[in-house]
Amino acid sequence: MENILVAGANGTTGKQIVNLLKSSQYFNPIAMVRKEEQQKQFEADGVETVLADLTQDLTHTIKNIDKVIFAAGSGGKNVVEVDQEGAKRLMAIAKMANVNKFVMLSSMGADNPESVEDLQDYMKAKQNADEHLKGSGLNYTIVRPGTLNNNKGKGKIELNEKLNKQGEISRADVAQTLVRSLHDDAPHNTTFEIIEGETLIGEAMNELQSVVS
Repeated sequence: MENILVAGANGTTGKQIVNLLKSSQYFNPIAMVRKEEQQKQFEADGVETVLADLTQDLTHTIKNIDKVIFAAGSGGKNVVEVDQEGAKRLMAIAKMANVNKFVMLSSMGADNPESVEDLQDYMKAKQNADEHLKGSGLNYTIVRPGTLNNNKGKGKIELNEKLNKQGEISRADVAQTLVRSLHDDAPHNTTFEIIEGETLIGEAMNELQSVVS
């Protein structure tokens, strides 16, 4: 089984990612958390953890890690230091450790921050992080969902490198897409957008793979 470091494991989407990884036959989640009480909660549930802050040294986080999912976010409070620079710090450590894949949870609109007036600082930080990942030399997938909601996952999405329309998607389906991106047959070095749709997640990703490969 591959060890997957989940940055932002205690977030709403992060917890769903960890649960999916935990029930997988391929992956073992390592929950990266900032507080000891969060660490205790995950460990009580049988999940390995690493205590770390994205604004600090991250060297210790990547030991025996095969792949990374970056699902962390500052909630708008410290977007440059966490969403942008924190992501870059983790990429640098992942690169040094020869991590096999870095899966980034981004956001629709990160390719054009000026178009999203009320979230421009956040989108700019995500854009900078995404561009840094593309040039990092790491094998990556960047997933850009539409507006997140807490609805029950459908397991079906609409996916394309650029959708050219707005839409919503459940955190459950985003989590599933991120985990699916870890598989070796998933698209590599690719950025794509997702919203709720009618195509099974695996099927949608296979279709994209056939186009980009």
